[in-house]
Amino acid sequence: MNSFDQITEAVIRRGDLAHLALFVWASGASALLAMTLRDLFAANRRFDAFVRELSLFNRRHSGDPT
Repeated sequence: MNSFDQITEAVIRRGDLAHLALFVWASGASALLAMTLRDLFAANRRFDAFVRELSLFNRRHSGDPT
C-alpha cells in the first residue's frame, strides 16, 4: 500500500471527507499552476530567443558595423 492510499484510508477512517476533498482540490489547483508557470516560462524563453534573432538580423542588414 503506497503512502497516498494510507493517507486516504486514515482520512476516511476519521470521517474527514471534506478535508480530503479540499486536499484533492488544492493539489489539483497547485498542479495546474505549476504547469501554467512552466509553460509561461517556456514561452518567455522562446520570445526572448526570437527577439535576439530579430536584433541580430537587423544589425546584419542595417549597415551598422556594431
